[in-house]
Amino acid sequence: MSAPAPSPLAIVDAEPLPRQDEVLTDAALAFVAELHRLFTPRRDELLARRAERRAEIARTSTLDFLPDTAQVREGDWKVAPAPAALNDRRVEITGPTDRKMTINALNSGAKVWLADFEDASAPTWENVVLGQRNLIDAYTRRIDFTDPKSGKTYALKPAEELATVVMRPRGWHLDERHLRFDGRPVPGALVDFGLYFFHNAKRLIELGKGPYFYLPKTESHLEARLWNEIFVFAQDYVGIPQGTVRATVLIETITAAYEMEEILYELRDHAAGLNAGRWDYLFSIVKNFRDGGARFVLPDRNAVTMTAPFMRAYTELLVRTCHKRGAHAIGGMAAFIPSRKDAEVNKVAFEKVKADKDREAADGFDGSWVAHPDLVPIAMASFDAVLGEKPNQKDRLREDVSVAPGDLIAIDSLDAVPTYQGLVSAVQVGIRYIEAWLRGLGAVAIFNLMEDAATAEISRSQIWQWINAGVVFENGQKATPELARKVAGEELAAIRAEIGEEAFAAGRWQQAHDLLLTVSLDEDYADFLTLPAYEQLRG
Repeated sequence: MSAPAPSPLAIVDAEPLPRQDEVLTDAALAFVAELHRLFTPRRDELLARRAERRAEIARTSTLDFLPDTAQVREGDWKVAPAPAALNDRRVEITGPTDRKMTINALNSGAKVWLADFEDASAPTWENVVLGQRNLIDAYTRRIDFTDPKSGKTYALKPAEELATVVMRPRGWHLDERHLRFDGRPVPGALVDFGLYFFHNAKRLIELGKGPYFYLPKTESHLEARLWNEIFVFAQDYVGIPQGTVRATVLIETITAAYEMEEILYELRDHAAGLNAGRWDYLFSIVKNFRDGGARFVLPDRNAVTMTAPFMRAYTELLVRTCHKRGAHAIGGMAAFIPSRKDAEVNKVAFEKVKADKDREAADGFDGSWVAHPDLVPIAMASFDAVLGEKPNQKDRLREDVSVAPGDLIAIDSLDAVPTYQGLVSAVQVGIRYIEAWLRGLGAVAIFNLMEDAATAEISRSQIWQWINAGVVFENGQKATPELARKVAGEELAAIRAEIGEEAFAAGRWQQAHDLLLTVSLDEDYADFLTLPAYEQLRG
């Protein structure tokens, strides 16, 4: 298919960036324009459908497997076999696409790098465009980096030692204000996918790999169907075989957990697996069941481990679903960031990471995520012990798993309650993360954990939920807007004392404080924190 001429109504509204012309070529923009013209109207319909479904959940306080798609769940079908480059995924590292991270992630020893334009990347135009440029440079081996502070130089290892890239575009709800066609901003998902696919699809095939994607924040099989239509169109557009694209879907919304088989079915010619994402999943439960009363109130986020009964139901159903259909099941994130100063902190954390990865490997997962290169060997050992020389364990069908609809939302099966310290922690992490995000940083080390936008979402959601549910903490204090403001004010003062007046003034601390309180205290619950935050993001 020949590429049409670029639309005369294409507007890039941003200050020029170094070498942006290598990314924002006329041909690439023409491709993005076609994606926008063909698929944004359907995206809009699906976002409206999300709101309708949320209203239905508010009315019924329940979810069930879909009666209309029973034939899909009962049918005999499998997804396409995994390509060689994605057959062994026992350890995946995640992170944004800045130049240093690109090199370190590819060199990390992990089998896969999730190159993230979503939750680990604040969507400044610089991050969007230069992240694309960094990936192009990596594939053409034109990438290196010298740390201006330490003078340390980073360069790529030999090609056979590099991780396979699986790129994550933004979710459907986010628009890209810097790129407009026909007077409308393009969905960020189509910008990220379109630029990456157009520039790299053929190049990746030549490297023995392909254009592989993680699809975030999917809420239904109909959204997976839209992605499949995009893949079919894109492969024809650039002239590569159908089925070259592979997509792994993050099951990080409660509604998607009830449609896992249908999601794989819609993508079956392009599906590579499903992933279990913890914080966004909990955020989605709060968002959807926020009117459901006391039985849906979550305790402190750190009390909701993957061994909680409702989380275990979700992860075991995911493994069974994937393996029944020949897809990879990828486990959750080990977010710990090793301390260079405290060996005891590292020892305790490494033991927790090992236990978590041992459990995932024993449950049948084919791989798992880590946030730091130092965790790659720990996770690798857990999966090596179970897999040996096998690339995966898709032969473990987990037919022993039986999950009823109510099991996935049995929040009150967890023997834990919200605590005052949980409120303090949510405020602390929320302010510190949002401040960094407003400065353009999406992956932020806070209290020895790598936090991303999902962290801020669960933090503000829990504050909102506890206040609206009238939770009374163990110290007798009731969760109220006044208490949240008091804790936030104390945290802001503590940060000012901790970092000093000059650094405080140079940051975005007051804006972060105000934004956290806005999305935590407003009667109307914002669907995504990143929507109002994007309005305040510079660049």
